[in-house]
Amino acid sequence: MANGEWTPAILNLLLIRNFLNRELIDHSPFTIDVFRTINLFCYMNALKKVSSRRNFIRNTSLAAGSFFIVPRHVLGRGFIAPSDKLNIAGIGAGGKAEVNLPFAWNNGAENIVALCDVDDRMAVNARKRWPNAPYYRDFREMLEKENKNIDAVIVTTPDHMHAVQAMAAMQLGKHVYVEKPLTHDIYEARTLTKAAQQYKVVTQMGNQGSSGDDTRNVETWIQAGVIGDVHTVHVWTNRPVWPQGIPTPTGTFEVPKEVDWDLWLGTAPHRDFNPAYLPATWRGWVDFGSGSLGDMGCHFIDVPFRALKLGYPVSVECSVGSVYTGFFKEVFYTDSYPPSSKIHIQFPQRGSLPPVEMIWYDGGIKPGRPAELLPDEPFAEWDGGILFEGTKGKLMAGLFGRNATLLPTAKMKEAKLPKSKFPFVERGSEGHQTQWVQACKKGYGTYTSSSFDVAGPLTETVIMGNLAIRSYNIKDGNNFPGRKKLLWDGANMRITNFEAANAFVKREYRNGFKL
Repeated sequence: MANGEWTPAILNLLLIRNFLNRELIDHSPFTIDVFRTINLFCYMNALKKVSSRRNFIRNTSLAAGSFFIVPRHVLGRGFIAPSDKLNIAGIGAGGKAEVNLPFAWNNGAENIVALCDVDDRMAVNARKRWPNAPYYRDFREMLEKENKNIDAVIVTTPDHMHAVQAMAAMQLGKHVYVEKPLTHDIYEARTLTKAAQQYKVVTQMGNQGSSGDDTRNVETWIQAGVIGDVHTVHVWTNRPVWPQGIPTPTGTFEVPKEVDWDLWLGTAPHRDFNPAYLPATWRGWVDFGSGSLGDMGCHFIDVPFRALKLGYPVSVECSVGSVYTGFFKEVFYTDSYPPSSKIHIQFPQRGSLPPVEMIWYDGGIKPGRPAELLPDEPFAEWDGGILFEGTKGKLMAGLFGRNATLLPTAKMKEAKLPKSKFPFVERGSEGHQTQWVQACKKGYGTYTSSSFDVAGPLTETVIMGNLAIRSYNIKDGNNFPGRKKLLWDGANMRITNFEAANAFVKREYRNGFKL
């Protein structure tokens, strides 16, 4: 290298070596991280040794004998070296994976190297899009056979399988992206949060609104005291938009040849196959999904959870929609979440921040319209909303904190609202997966919007609502002892005044699965 510049001959040689490395990486037992380390060493060694045109021959021989991947800045803008691509596997190839995988893949900027789904019908589009990615039904087999080829894993499966799949990937040192809710029970959320720190992997939950500009603006305004000290926050959704509050399905059905039903059940108790559980209606069944809270709570509750710096709650109580099959004939379908619910969650004082009551509504129930909102003005959005009540005013917003508005709405014309103190994510909520990908490349400790240290406690709060719902219909003779305020010891993950409720903190797994 003369005068600090690469000669055309060396550039040509290094391009050849880069092509050879790509082939070697694809067929090598070593992980991509090993290659990155080796090539960094070789790159620095070449820089040191290639010092003049006089020793060009000797040093190009050295370079040819070295295992070398040329850095992107040497090869030129627009060229992505193989070592710069993240190798991603998908556990769950259909449904929400048809959003998560393409966004992470980013038009070929990264690699999709393996796919897994227990239902071949759900995987059709992904297998067509990435035909060279090996396909599996059992995630354990995929992780075992493709371990050396995988850098990171995206988990997009029913809620009851999130924890064991994410944990298996993290234990192999793989970065993980897990759809919301992070887990099916509180114990799982606490365990995954600790595991992310233990295995030092980059994590992200799939509540994409946490990467949106609106979430950051609302968080800034609330913490700046625009509406004073917030004491109450209402959160509501129009979910469920699938059947809930219904009897357990019956009948005998043949399992479709495309489905491995035993693998689909996974950790859940055994149930005979019934099409009522598929493809997306599993959300309403307590063995598989997390109901309206699991679907939308991680989106709506995320905004106040961040803005108010909430942690473990201290109590929860609820009421749920009743189901009658005849005159005064009430029934309790405990395998299914109720058709609607209202949940009160109390949070203690946090430093100088006052206690907060969060009230959740679903199934079409909404809080009363605030007096400051004119009769014909929309109350948040069609699928739900958030209403903060503070000592100096109120703030209303929609999903992900969209269209955040001070009340009365006329205030927005004259208000001088502070700019976000949090950096925006490129492409906002649509950049949620890409943000995680880039963080994976930089390594553990790199910021992501919904890393498990945030997503874990948020999920615990969301699932706390389901704990109250399931406790509500526990019957003892003619009494319902769970229909009261349940006191929560967050540090020890226990309800302290109703022992039966603790069965919902940690569930028992079937079929040999464990965390």
